[in-house]
Amino acid sequence: MDAQSRGQADDIDPADQWVLNPQTGNYELRLDRSSRQSTGSRSTGAASSRSTGRRRGPSGDAAPATDVPEQRARRAARAGGAAGGAGGRGTPPPTGPGRRKRKPQKSRKKKAMLWTGGILACVLVVGSGLAYYVYERLNGNLNTVDVGDAGSKGITKDGPVNILLLGTDKRTGSGNEGYGDKGSSGHADTTFLFHVSEDRTNATALSIPRDLITDIPDCPTKKADGSTEIVRGSDGVRFNESFGVGGRDPGCTMRTIKQITGVPVDHFMMADFNAVKTLSTAVGGVEICLAKPIKDKESKLDLPAGPQKVEGEDALAFVRNRHGLGNESDLDRIKQQQQFIASMIRQMKEDTLGNPKKMFALADAATQALTVDSAIGDIPKLTALAEELGKIDIKHISFMTVPVVDNTDGATVILDKVKAPQVFSMIQNDVSFTEVKKKESAAKSKQAALLKGPRADASDVRVDVYNGSDTQGAAQKTLDWLQNNQGVLKSTNKSNAPEKIATTTLEYAPNQADQARKLADLMGLPAAALKPGTENAEGTQAMVLTLGADFKGAGVPITGPAKVPDVDKVEADKQVCAK
Repeated sequence: MDAQSRGQADDIDPADQWVLNPQTGNYELRLDRSSRQSTGSRSTGAASSRSTGRRRGPSGDAAPATDVPEQRARRAARAGGAAGGAGGRGTPPPTGPGRRKRKPQKSRKKKAMLWTGGILACVLVVGSGLAYYVYERLNGNLNTVDVGDAGSKGITKDGPVNILLLGTDKRTGSGNEGYGDKGSSGHADTTFLFHVSEDRTNATALSIPRDLITDIPDCPTKKADGSTEIVRGSDGVRFNESFGVGGRDPGCTMRTIKQITGVPVDHFMMADFNAVKTLSTAVGGVEICLAKPIKDKESKLDLPAGPQKVEGEDALAFVRNRHGLGNESDLDRIKQQQQFIASMIRQMKEDTLGNPKKMFALADAATQALTVDSAIGDIPKLTALAEELGKIDIKHISFMTVPVVDNTDGATVILDKVKAPQVFSMIQNDVSFTEVKKKESAAKSKQAALLKGPRADASDVRVDVYNGSDTQGAAQKTLDWLQNNQGVLKSTNKSNAPEKIATTTLEYAPNQADQARKLADLMGLPAAALKPGTENAEGTQAMVLTLGADFKGAGVPITGPAKVPDVDKVEADKQVCAK
């Protein structure tokens, strides 16, 4: 690495100075060849600061400004980082006849984020005993965008997690002139809604076609001076216009996805064309498989049939290529992109983890390529997210595309009115698209037990109804239906909930379980909607019913599909050849 721009100190490459500390079982970075460092000597460094449009390396030298959306900010390096980072961790304990050598333990954090396919790969090394020097390097790489209330405010360990993975068609960067729209600030070119289950046993990456015709809502957008501008929405336009057009930021794409799917998006991570090239190179190439050769005159891509590795320019050309695949549509290209990312996940698991040099190179490339929302805009926050998401087994990660049908113009697509709502309902109800046997079975048994037992009479059910959906008047409509059609007279309209929610919930005390079961029967609530409390209700206290985005109308059952819809999917642990 170049010492001036890449943080090398005294001609020592940080990626070459990793050693195993047998006390912790973690790799640690030592930059001083002449002596061992003592424990507790690590500096805390100077306070961090933000700078807009420019980035500083660990040495403090300014790096050239990157061409980014107006209000994106590059985190400044911390002044004392490089010097403080040279401090080490403890030396290995002595070994001898009377002392058994401790077996290194496998770090859980090293396993984190296998599913990212590179976009989130930066956090792979965070838990592996990083020296402060490298921490500052990675932290200084990150770009952030404040999306206001479009996402969540922090990392949660409870409930599902939904992340927008956004690849733009921004052309900046050497060799990218042949891709994307010339002079454009970039659009939502490759989009995944990454849903992680509440129990962390499975995840679904749902691709949203760029040519899907949809409505884009009004978007409050933060400007560089701290003010907020409302970018007006558009009806009946391509989904890819949800980002970049008229100053729309990733928060607008997050709002558009919520409007389409009924699933709120917590965070986003965005990268452009350069990310594909740098990340594929950092992992030593990504293995792909072709059912037949590809020879594209436009991108100069020339690949034979069969398994092979691609990196750099070839990797970008591969994920952007349409020619020679199926009917040369964007939907065929999406399948190819899903297979590419799934392959990168497998390669990271098999080859990158446990190799400190490769992990550092991948993390460095990924953090330079990433732009994230400010709620996860530093390494500690990404690490917290990694610890949650790293629990997922790779074989329970599935990729699929929003079910669509051709539009009348032949160039765009619209939602499949039958299959799309089924897919959205499964995500809203946190239902796995893969076979999660033991944990899913246990979770289902636990939930099913909530619905077992006696039922109260409808006249004895007390419930307060809140509207946490986007349907105006949903609480009053439900109240009218409960009172006039079901005899639930002790019900009250509490108007709007404090915040919007994705799925309907019913909170009740243990001594109200019979009332909860009755209401669940009347409304068709799934067991997952029932939220038992720990304290008993007193007197006339009512249960709390909060209608979510899954509300379809008064009297319409709120349940997920009984089985997985018939849709194509790619599973991360299996390799298939692109056709």
